[in-house]
Amino acid sequence: MLSKTTGVGLVNRRVLLAARPDGIPTAEHFAIDEVAVPEPADGQVLVRNHWLSVEPAMRGWVSAESNYSAPVPLGTVMRSYASGRVVSSRHPDFQPGDHVTGMLGWQDYAVASPETLRRIDETDLPLSTSLGVLGLNGVTAYFGLREAGRPRPGETVVVSTAAGAVGSCAGQIARIMGCRTVGIAGGPVKTALCLSDFGYDAAIDYKAGHDLDAAIATACPDGIDVYFDNTAGPISDAVLRHLAVGARVVICGTASVSTWTPPPLGPRVERHLLAKRATMQGFLATDWTDRFGEARSAIAFWIREGKLTYKEDILDGLDEAPEAISGLYRGDNLGKRLIRLTDMDSQHQDAARAR
Repeated sequence: MLSKTTGVGLVNRRVLLAARPDGIPTAEHFAIDEVAVPEPADGQVLVRNHWLSVEPAMRGWVSAESNYSAPVPLGTVMRSYASGRVVSSRHPDFQPGDHVTGMLGWQDYAVASPETLRRIDETDLPLSTSLGVLGLNGVTAYFGLREAGRPRPGETVVVSTAAGAVGSCAGQIARIMGCRTVGIAGGPVKTALCLSDFGYDAAIDYKAGHDLDAAIATACPDGIDVYFDNTAGPISDAVLRHLAVGARVVICGTASVSTWTPPPLGPRVERHLLAKRATMQGFLATDWTDRFGEARSAIAFWIREGKLTYKEDILDGLDEAPEAISGLYRGDNLGKRLIRLTDMDSQHQDAARAR
């Protein structure tokens, strides 16, 4: 049954998609409203969100041309992974206080059905990790690298946006698998993080103004066996010129391309793939949904063993959400971008006292 501290007197703040962006969404495309906290029906639970995720993929989720998921409808809560605790439950498998994660949206509270939630078992690790290194970012790196990239010990693996939430994890997994790793990042701070925190053997700052082609040749004298591509664009154009025979190119993201209408023109890739007998494969992490547990278990083990680390870029409060996606594409973040919601226990207490 509902607890006495939910329902009447509580406010649910929500971020709504107010306008359809043409390209990267900014604050002007969102609105914040306030409604009463919803009550769960039979078989549902009410979750109080503590952490909200900010993903590069959100740009596609709000686009009219989203090609792998239905666009977020205008006037509805922005689609987002979130993690929090069960406030009240009308399902026997969940109890108040359970920590859960799921597609709960950019809002303070969410009603959810149990089949859409994952109870968080990694209770020795911070709750925030369920949205980053143990969430979509980590499983994307794990399966994209291992299943699409198929690196072998001793091979050279190059990762673009190498200090980002996905890239940093992919690079570290490649190192754990016995590969030589080269990271490409933007700016001296992120390039330094690649070496000091994420263990890359070499790191290239693509913003440094040097000859990127020459820098890649120096860092990868024997060619590139696996390229984990998060950017597309000029960085990838330069990398492709240095593929080794039998190379695998993994297309994870296209962050450098602001719009695909019309599609940008650039060098053709066919000759590189032909001459080097290379393969290029796109993927979505959801291709391996039934194996997410495998990825989380492996990554959690590596974190506990000190073999894999992560960075988090934390914004405080729901008001930060509308501009959070565009900040990703400006490169403002150092690590996984998250929104931390203010603890609302006092609001529960005030509502209870009012009754």
